Amino acid sequence: MTPPSHALIVDDEPDICELLELTLGRMNIETRAATNLAQARELLAQYRFDLCLTDMKLPDGNGVELVEHIQQHYPKTPVAMITAHGSMEWAIKALKAGAFDFVSKPVDLQILRNLVNTALRVSENSPRLDRRSRDELLGDSKLMQHTRATIAKVARSQAPIYISGESGTGKELVAKLIHNKGPRANGSFVPVNCGAIPDELMESEFFGHKKGSFTGAIADKKGLFQVADGGTLFLDEVADLPLHMQVKLLRAIQEKAIRPVGEAREISIDVRILSATHKNLSNLVENGHFRQDLFYRINVIQLPIPSLRERSEDIPQLTKHTLSKLAQQMEQEKPSLAPDAASALNRYPFPGNVRELENILERAMTLCEDNTIRQRDLHLPETTNSTLTPPMPGPLDSGKIHLEAHLGEIEKTAILQALEQTKYNKTAAAKLLGLSFRALRYRLKKLGLE
Repeated sequence: MTPPSHALIVDDEPDICELLELTLGRMNIETRAATNLAQARELLAQYRFDLCLTDMKLPDGNGVELVEHIQQHYPKTPVAMITAHGSMEWAIKALKAGAFDFVSKPVDLQILRNLVNTALRVSENSPRLDRRSRDELLGDSKLMQHTRATIAKVARSQAPIYISGESGTGKELVAKLIHNKGPRANGSFVPVNCGAIPDELMESEFFGHKKGSFTGAIADKKGLFQVADGGTLFLDEVADLPLHMQVKLLRAIQEKAIRPVGEAREISIDVRILSATHKNLSNLVENGHFRQDLFYRINVIQLPIPSLRERSEDIPQLTKHTLSKLAQQMEQEKPSLAPDAASALNRYPFPGNVRELENILERAMTLCEDNTIRQRDLHLPETTNSTLTPPMPGPLDSGKIHLEAHLGEIEKTAILQALEQTKYNKTAAAKLLGLSFRALRYRLKKLGLE
């Protein structure tokens, strides 16, 4: 039989204490109760606890003080805050101080049970989760070491995380790591690009709908929140949400409940929210394009992801890893990198970050000869005072340089020339390009030339 867990309940309302003790007792959790901060500190010093539930308002202080005390002296013990209905500001203060999660009064017992089960999975005495991410988020620079350490720390919490950073820095990878290293790892990780959903379908996509609720609703459909129930919902490009949807999203996060389109009642949901965008969300709030209350709610903890130019010492490691990965995908021998190519990559500022590095190396593998990537195979734009200029003249759209499209055209031209020269004999064309037959097929399919 599994030994019982132990919880500390801190509340000066007898009815609330009794409700919590009964609920946790049915979950095989032994409880001790304190009515104020002083008693709570004494009990923490005397006994080991797997979880603490504390009210916000206490006779000799407030719950945030207890959260800070536990963070300092018992950092492995998760603390959940019980707040008065509508006291979201205090809930956010508690989360910022290190609280694991919060539950509002009147206490919804299903939400409470979900919270307790999740908290026990991160407590000091639960089986250890592997929180290392060095082999998944590459880079030995101090910036990346700090980023990985932060991921390991925030993965324990249920606080909403706002992941900020330029395009191509790996924000979705970071979100997936936070999910995988935390207590929800066995649940679903549901990523959604907020800018890719048409406005008229957004409410149905997020919250689901009932059959017949609108034209075309031929069956009940679960929304993204329901699909992510028990897991994590990752809102990528959250800045692209229209204002009317921001209101509904805020309510869903605060109430931990959704109402599908056409449904009369709300449904409780147990979802952790992670969000990201490459835009400056603070500026959008100032300009009135993003709701301040929603920003305040999703930005409880901000996790900035460094650009590649800020950690250029990681380029050699990332290059080696990417070439190995591409060679495996293309089923060919890993190419070598000539010194001039390595030097060029180290000097290049990578405005498109890690994603751009991967694309550049993928094309270079297609264009190189003798399985050696040289500087000329990279087709890097020249840089002058950090301003990109294209390697070949051509019309630009509103001053923007479409590097992806330009390099794609170079690659496409090289492949088509080889095919024409070999009278469309793919085996001969692959040999001419220095590729394996499978690698050429991979490139043809990717470029839409099949």
